[in-house]
Amino acid sequence: MQHIYAVGETILDIIFRENQPKAAKPGGSSFNASITLGRLGAPITFISEMGNDRVGDLIQDFLEENGVDSNYMSRYENGQSAIALAFLNDKSDAEYQFYKDYPHQRLNVEFPELQKDDLLMFGSFYALNPGIRPRVKELLDKARRAGTMVIYDPNFRSTHAPNRDDLLSVIKENMDYATIVRASDEDLVNIFNVNNPDDAWKQIRPHCSILIYTANVHGVHLRTEGLEVHMDVERIEPVSTIGAGDTFNAGLLYGIYRNGYKMEQISSLGSKEWEQLLKGAIDFSREVCLSYDNYLPTIYADKVKQNHLMWKKED
Repeated sequence: MQHIYAVGETILDIIFRENQPKAAKPGGSSFNASITLGRLGAPITFISEMGNDRVGDLIQDFLEENGVDSNYMSRYENGQSAIALAFLNDKSDAEYQFYKDYPHQRLNVEFPELQKDDLLMFGSFYALNPGIRPRVKELLDKARRAGTMVIYDPNFRSTHAPNRDDLLSVIKENMDYATIVRASDEDLVNIFNVNNPDDAWKQIRPHCSILIYTANVHGVHLRTEGLEVHMDVERIEPVSTIGAGDTFNAGLLYGIYRNGYKMEQISSLGSKEWEQLLKGAIDFSREVCLSYDNYLPTIYADKVKQNHLMWKKED
């Protein structure tokens, strides 16, 4: 049976609207996707680190309550769990202010034994940070040797853009490891200064053979060696977009897992199969934007578990 793994940051998001706190939610890009997958009953393991403190206890309990395997979490003593203040603007997009106190030794945990056709998701600045990079690269090398499918979300925001030249070689190396790159239009403006899926594909094609380009209200674009697919998205009035991309990633992983697609099948999927995968991911992303949660609401996840028609593999 395929297993899903995610590696990334854990953080407590305190969400503000009009300068007033509205919610406090455990977060982090891969963390958010992991919670969605756990709520869906998928076999998901999250690999990360957090302080041996009260915030860390809260995060650990939240993982377990939502069905996420937390056996590969490093609990450090010399430092505190990370906190982020997320200030929502009038478009419900967030501007962040971070408070982090990490120990010198990062991600001090044994990695799981990855298997062929398992799924591994990684990304964000966590995968670029020099303090954590050697351990992330160790995990990626392990995935490559095992034949594990790797999904990379660069999640490269404008706050990191001033360091772009120093980080570009590492971003490209991450893309070299990836089976699928899922990147937003904002990411690719900040990384390659391109603002459309065709130019983005020209940049990513030398490194990875599948690009999923998400462009907010302008839809989702797929590029592979043999396919071009565009999917429209429904316009909504979002409450918060914090977990939109993360929950899209979870929907993509869940679709691959539910359909049982193997590594050798991914590059040869047809447009019908990709449209099915992307539709599920888009639906998940839309749903998470309708609340302050960073992950698929439990009620919606229960409905998906009860009705797998949208994930059913074509005969």
